[in-house]
Amino acid sequence: MKGKAKREDKYMGAVKVGSKGQIVIPKEVRDMFDINPGDTLMLLADAQKGIALERNGRF
Repeated sequence: MKGKAKREDKYMGAVKVGSKGQIVIPKEVRDMFDINPGDTLMLLADAQKGIALERNGRF
């Protein structure tokens, strides 16, 4: 797999931002976190620390 490091509990890869500002969460990550169509995720952003996604129910 070019550009991806793969382990069962870790994932690293690159995603592109589309023309509408959307990204696709890779299938391996969706499977790892049991993310399904219709799920709500919380986006956290900090100008110094970066961007994170978390399940909505955790906050």
